[in-house]
Amino acid sequence: MNFDLSDEQRAIADAVRSVLEDRLGDAKIGAYLERVELDEALWSEVCGLGVCGILVGEASGGMQMDMVTMAVIAEVLGSYAAPLPIVPNALAAWLIDRSGSPEQRDRWLAKLISGEAKAAFALGEAEDRWLPDTWTLRRGESGGGSLTGWKRNVEWGAAADLFIVGLSGDQLALVEANDTTVRHALDSVDRTRRLADVEFRESAAQSIEGGAESVSQLVDALLVLLAADACGAAATAMSRAVNYAKERKQYGQLIGSFQALKHQLADMAVEVEPSRPLCWYAAHAWDVYPEKRARVAALTKAHVTDGAVSVARAAVEAHGGIGYTWEYPLHIFLKRAVFDRTYLGGPRVHRERMARLANW
Repeated sequence: MNFDLSDEQRAIADAVRSVLEDRLGDAKIGAYLERVELDEALWSEVCGLGVCGILVGEASGGMQMDMVTMAVIAEVLGSYAAPLPIVPNALAAWLIDRSGSPEQRDRWLAKLISGEAKAAFALGEAEDRWLPDTWTLRRGESGGGSLTGWKRNVEWGAAADLFIVGLSGDQLALVEANDTTVRHALDSVDRTRRLADVEFRESAAQSIEGGAESVSQLVDALLVLLAADACGAAATAMSRAVNYAKERKQYGQLIGSFQALKHQLADMAVEVEPSRPLCWYAAHAWDVYPEKRARVAALTKAHVTDGAVSVARAAVEAHGGIGYTWEYPLHIFLKRAVFDRTYLGGPRVHRERMARLANW
């Protein structure tokens, strides 16, 4: 059995990395912190690589690859703090290809794969209700089952053309953005992933088939890809700390020669390096081990994102005073990791969920 990536997976990751290095490499990402709108040129360039169709069948215009490939891409996105809704579009395309009606596939699939349309998952509700068994929004009993209510902290909610909304009773619905979907932009900690509260005002909603199984698979996929993104952010923070230790001198010596800092850098590596194969295994379980999928996804989200925040904080400390400045881009990767740890529920939520699923 081959436990490494295939040549094709490496080629796709390298292609994404090449585009992001050109546009976001070194300190260039800092320019995006003040942007309100999505960079459409960068969005089109990355979508042109076909990454939004990774999980979609070839017959539907996709690449028919697996979640491991998507996790590798998510790690690259995190390593550059890419301000792009690639993951929402890729998962929305997979969901519609898998469970959408023929009309929904005709309407949205090609647009999501090409990037012509942008998707957002409206799942969270007030009081940190992230998971399906806590959702309270439901369709109205009149007006064709329209939606009236709020979803909170929707990633890329202000830019979305299509919302996939989590409803009570393990249901999902498609809602097209229009005058009945009012977006309230939020100033989030991670400015590379813009958030908005979305208010639905008798918004027309179409059901997505698949029931609880589709909901569970979607949530688990989001958890795995958040973990992979955090792994990428942590790896970049660690790399910056190592490079800085090789350049910065104190008392006439490179700070990398100091034993205490060597230990700190080694601790970062011990945290980051095992996180990558854990993300790959969680993605592999999503693909082929349905009985393990939810448990491993919960464990991976909790462990990897928690560790990523610790690594990013240690990297800031290793940089000394410059690590705390706005101008130096390290804080971007710390905030990226903090977002990944918090979004869709923090480590405690998912460790408890993992324990329940394991019947502990």
